This record gives sequence, structure tokens and C-alpha cells, in this order.
Amino acid sequence: MTNLMQDIRYALRQLRKSLGFAFTVILTLALSVGVATAVFCVIDAVILRPLPYAHQEKIVSVESRSRSGYQQPASWPSFQDERKQVSNFAAFAGYWDYNKLTLQTPSGDTVALSSVGATDNFFQVFGVQPILGRTFMPGEEEEGKNDLVVLSNEVWQQHFNGDRGILNKAVRLNGKPYLVIGVMPAGFRFPLNMRDAVYTPIHIDQPWMKGRGNHWLRTIARVKDGITIEQAQADLSQVFSNLGKAYTTDEGRTVRLQELAQNIDSKSKGPLWTLLGAVLAVLAIGCVNVAGLLLGRGIKREREMAMRVAVGAGRQRLVLQLLTEGLVLATLGAIGGVGLSWLLLTLMRTFLVHALARGADVQLNWTVLAAAVAVAAVTSLIASLYPALRLSGVDPNHALKAGGSAGTQRGQSRLRSSFVITQVALTLVLLVVAGLLLRVVSRYRHADLGFDPTHIVTEQISLSPVKYQGRDLIGDFYRPLEDRIRHLPGVQAAGLINILPIDNYGSNSDIHIAGQPPYPPNLEMLAEGRMVSAGYFDVMGILLHGGRKLSPGIDRPENVGASVVINDAFVKKFIPAGLDPTSQRIDDADKKEEWTRIVGVVGNVRQDIYDQPLAERDWLMDEVPLMRRTENLSSMVLLVRTSGDPKLVIPAVRSIMHDLDPTVPFEEPRTMMDVVAETLVFERMESWLFGIFAGLALALAMVGLYGLVSHEVEQGTRDIGVRMALGATRQRILSMVIRRVAWMLGVGIGVGLLLTLAARQVIGMVIYFDAQKEAGSFAILSLLLIAAGLLAATIPAVQAASVEPMKALRSE
Repeated sequence: MTNLMQDIRYALRQLRKSLGFAFTVILTLALSVGVATAVFCVIDAVILRPLPYAHQEKIVSVESRSRSGYQQPASWPSFQDERKQVSNFAAFAGYWDYNKLTLQTPSGDTVALSSVGATDNFFQVFGVQPILGRTFMPGEEEEGKNDLVVLSNEVWQQHFNGDRGILNKAVRLNGKPYLVIGVMPAGFRFPLNMRDAVYTPIHIDQPWMKGRGNHWLRTIARVKDGITIEQAQADLSQVFSNLGKAYTTDEGRTVRLQELAQNIDSKSKGPLWTLLGAVLAVLAIGCVNVAGLLLGRGIKREREMAMRVAVGAGRQRLVLQLLTEGLVLATLGAIGGVGLSWLLLTLMRTFLVHALARGADVQLNWTVLAAAVAVAAVTSLIASLYPALRLSGVDPNHALKAGGSAGTQRGQSRLRSSFVITQVALTLVLLVVAGLLLRVVSRYRHADLGFDPTHIVTEQISLSPVKYQGRDLIGDFYRPLEDRIRHLPGVQAAGLINILPIDNYGSNSDIHIAGQPPYPPNLEMLAEGRMVSAGYFDVMGILLHGGRKLSPGIDRPENVGASVVINDAFVKKFIPAGLDPTSQRIDDADKKEEWTRIVGVVGNVRQDIYDQPLAERDWLMDEVPLMRRTENLSSMVLLVRTSGDPKLVIPAVRSIMHDLDPTVPFEEPRTMMDVVAETLVFERMESWLFGIFAGLALALAMVGLYGLVSHEVEQGTRDIGVRMALGATRQRILSMVIRRVAWMLGVGIGVGLLLTLAARQVIGMVIYFDAQKEAGSFAILSLLLIAAGLLAATIPAVQAASVEPMKALRSE
């Protein structure tokens, strides 16, 4: 212990004498360890940490598909049959998480909350007991018994201040009293991305509950103990087969079970592991950089070590002392790395919460902090080991005779060159991935969406169905809202839609044009459907290509058949060439006079940023019968187009909404640019992180190259002086140094390109690329890396060319 304390004090004295060296090593370790710790936190929360449920290995998501192969939730009648007939499940539950509910808080405010409507056995799937009260009992999913609510811990703490007396009291959800029967423990969430949820027994309008063709219910289940997932899969598949034989609507439907732990964030796990690989590359670059710095400093200390050996110091004693110096550097680097990781996680929080289901759980913890310290220690020890062994084995006679030429041997030069080549190669791989990701994000952000997203702000509106029951919510709220907003300064248009494009798909159903041949039995011809106000098309700038737009004066609720406008994709999919689309009708009712009329054709709008526009038809909300308006129009999205910054109208919009109905919660508005950005949040996070890693790797590689050339110039001052004394010009010396740097850069880039191609499958988890098509991009990045490397080497190269021969020779 005495020797250790002596070594620590000696290490600190040595580092104080070389503050520039110490700062560079500590900064390199802090940067490397910091980014590694931040990514470890993400992987720990998303992949390694168990789900907040009991027996998570038994919980499965039930993914059912239509006969055409697209994902299709269960209908209520089909679900009931499935639940009755399965035999290998301890719990088989359904849930609905599409809508929000408004909560009137004890303070009198109204807030919008995420809601999960579930069957009475929902909580049995997860095996988690409430901290207060109870969960649902059998039969409480039935109408008249289902006005109950279980609060998530977040809602209980945020809106009821953790009041234990809330149990068995009524709260108003959507204006209707619900009895609070339980509070879940902290950490319980399902779905995992819902942090402010309330759980109620299912409340669905009867038409949706009766039709087997109405597919809306998601399914989650827990397999019985002693039963494998494969056995449960066979059991459920047989039930689906039986239902397909009994009902034509269920014919051809298939089902697949997947462990919930594997299903959550499944698309992000591959990229996250690749991200870990990028972090290891940064760590390797940092390790090589630190090793190069320690090796260079060790060469300067050869005479010191030789003197210590000469006076009797043992090799083991020298190795321990040098490794202690490395551990002191590691400790300081770890402290800086933890601080940097905290900063990175703070900056990434918005990305994480929106991109990952468990993003809100990402935080520094003792496990990750221990890993950070271990990474710093291992990195520093690996980097210190070779220089320590090499210095402890110095021949004192040779070192004392070598004088200023120490460290100029070819073996040492080749080793330091290999360090630089390794750094350049790994840096190129990271630059390639970062460049490809940035280009993909840019391509999506500038894709043709069918509308101009600039200067549009959106606001989610959630009206209380109870308050507007029997009232005309269009005449009482929506129409005056649009009219008053249109008259605001700077507002060009205002409109409403039930499901915002890019944010989500609409509802869909089978479409058949009257008079056309029937489709083959196994062919599903679907089209999206949305409800809009007349002003929606003006806000989005959607052009009319034929017929007329929807009009409140023409398309009225008393009309026998509904009117729709369709998009160009609908025409291409359903309307035979040569027919006028606006003369066609959709045979979607038993009576011919009730068939839907196509009155106009408009341009395409993407429903999803990743896919081409789907066939879509839009109804006018004014045409919805009065008795069905509360059911269909309680949740809408307001869109406002402005001539300038759309955020400037937000206070006025909030004031108008409050004037019309103070009980309507005002949620955080989003511009359409925000909507597009949030859709691409995972890609943006990837590009952001890989960009940071690539930038950091480039900086470390340039520092390593600068240090190598500076060290060689310093150690080779006498040789340069001799060359110049024998007639070498300054230009020739400069050219000699630059050629050596260019050779290292060229070899490093060649190795980097080979690594990129070899790791194509791993990189493909993040982004696919075609090496032939990307040859130009690779060349540009390689040239940029060469330019950066040559720039880093310029200062020491000029110093080499500026050596005065006589001073260099006298310095020995």
C-alpha cells in the first residue's frame, strides 16, 4: 500500500510537469469513455434491462394478419371466440390504445391523457399488483359495469399529488364519472411508450363491437407454465383455422406469436448493436491514441528509466509505477467521461423518448457508472501496458549512449505508424456510416409529401363526448373555431382532419366500384379514409385535379348517400382507364341510393413518410349525421397555415379555444415540420450519434497524426540537420514529411474501405448501401479525410523544414 501511494504521488508530480500531455490524454479518455457510457445506458435500458412485468419470457404479442398478408388486429367477436377456444394461455387479453381521454384534475384544469381500454383480464397478463386498490374483476368489461379506472403511477403523482385517498373516488374522464379502483406501481407501463396513461375497461360503440369485419382490437397474452411458445402458437393457429372455416370474414387469417421482450423496439435493436460497434471503434481509436501518446512520452523518458535501472530499480517496480500513472489518467478520464455522458443523455432525451419505447428509462445508474470506470481503466491499462513493458526493458547502456536519437529506430516508427493507420481506417468507416445516414434523413425530409409542411401548425383537439352529447359540436365549436382563426393576422387558411397525415395511417376498408367485376376471393382492395373540413385542402395546398371540392353547402347530413373526394392513387388503383372518376360510385351499402358518390379528385398526400401515397378517400365532417357527430368527431386535429412563423399564432389559437370551451385541454402544438422531424426521430438520432462518433474519431485521428509527426520531427531533429547540412533543401524536407503522412493516410483509407465492405452486413442493420453506387461518396469522404490529415500534419512538417542545421547539430 505504501508503494502504491508513493506511485500515485509520483504520477501526479510527473503529470503536473507535463500538463499538455496530461490534458490531451485525459481529454481523449473522457471523450471515448463518455460516448461509450451514453450508448451503454441506452443499450442497458432498451435491450438488457428486464421488462417491468412478472414472467416476461411468457408474455407474447399476438400478431394477426389478413389473408392478403397485412397486419390486421382482431374484431371483437373474433377475439371473444379466440379467448374461449385457446387452451395453452394463462391469460388472453385485448386492448385499445388509439384514443386520448380528458381528465378534470382536482385543481379544475383539464388535461389530455393517454388511455388504454382493455378486457377484464388485461392485468393478469403482466402479473403486476397495484400499490393501491385492485385491477379489473371478471365481468367488468361489460356495458354498465365498466366505468372504472386504474391510474398509472405517473398520473397519480402528477395530477393527484400521490393522494392515497383517491381510491374509490370518482374522477371525470371525457366529462363522465369513473371510479378509481387502483394505482399501479412506478415503472409499470403498457404500452411502454405511454408514460401518462389511465386504464379503463373497454368502452367501444356497439356497431364496432358487433361486426366481424371491424378489426381494431390488439391482443396480448401470457403462455401457461409448462407450455412452450411453439405449443401455444400451434394452439392459437388451430383456433384461427377453425374460425376461418366457420366465418368468411376470418377466412385465410393467420397469427404469429412473438415474445414481448423481443417485439418491443425490435426494429431498433439491430441498429443499437451496430451503434455499440461504432462506440467500440471510437474506444479503439482512443486507446490507440493514448498508447501513441504514452509511447511518445516514454521515448522521451528512456534516459530517465535507464538511470533508474542503472541505480538498481527492478523491472516489476517500473512497470507498476508506469501502470499506476495510467490508472491515475484513467480515473481522471472516467470522471470527465461520466460528465460528458450525462450531457449527451440530456441532449438526447427528446430523441430517446420519441424514438424508443423505453427511451424514458434511459439514465445513468450504478451499473453503467461501474462499467464506465471499468472501460476507462481497461482502456488506459491496455494503452499503458506496451509502453510500460518497453520502458522497463530499456538497456541502460544503449539508452544513455543514444542521446537524442532515442526513439528513432525503425521498429518504433513502424509501430507508431500502425497506430495512425488504425485510427484512419476506423475513422473512415464511421464517416461512411454517418454520411449515408445524413443523406437518408435529408432525402426523407425533402421528399415530395404532396403538401408543403412549412408555415403549418397543428393542435390536437379532444372534446368531451358527455358535454357535447346531443349537441352539434360542429356548429357549437369547430365552425366558430375555424372562422375566428381564419381572421387572425397572418393566417392564410384553417382546417380540420381526424387523423393527421405523416403522423399516422387512417382507417381503411375494402373498396369496390359499382359496375366493375368482383375481385378474386383472396384479394383485398383497401383504401384509406379520413374525415376533413372544407378548409383542410386549402391549408395543405392540395390541388383539385377533377370534379369539385367538398362543400358544406352541398354535402349535407340529410343527404342519402355520402360524398367523397379521392386522390390520384385511388384513381390508379380502382378506376379503369377511360372512365370519369367523378361519375363513379362506391357500392358500400345495401341500397343503391345510399352508395357513396365520388365528387372530386385531388393530388396525393403521403400517409407515411417512408411509403408512396396510398389510395385515399376523404369525407366532409359536416356530412356526418348529427346523432353520430359526438361519436366520430370528438377527436380532431386543427391545422393552421400562416404567412410567417406559424408558432406566432399559438397564443391567439389557445385564447380562441378557451373562449369557446374552457374545458378543452390545450396540448403542446406541433408544426408540420415538427411532425416530419418526429417521424424521422430514430434516423435523426442515429445520424446525430454517428456524426458525433465520426467527428470525434476524426479529431482523435488528427491529434494522433499531429502527435506522431511532431514527435518524429522532435526526435529526428539531428537527422534533419545532417540532411540539410549535406545539401537537402527545405522543400525536400517538407516533401519528405508530407510523403510519409500521405502514405499512412493512403494505407489507412485502403484498410478502412476494406473494413467497410467486410462489415457491410453489420452496417446494414443501420442502413443498406450498394458499394458500386456509393463509390463516389466513398471517394469524396476519402479525399476529405486525406485533406484533414495533411492539414493536421502541416504545422509539424513546416517545423521540420524550418530546422537550422547548426543549431540541430549543436543540440546534441
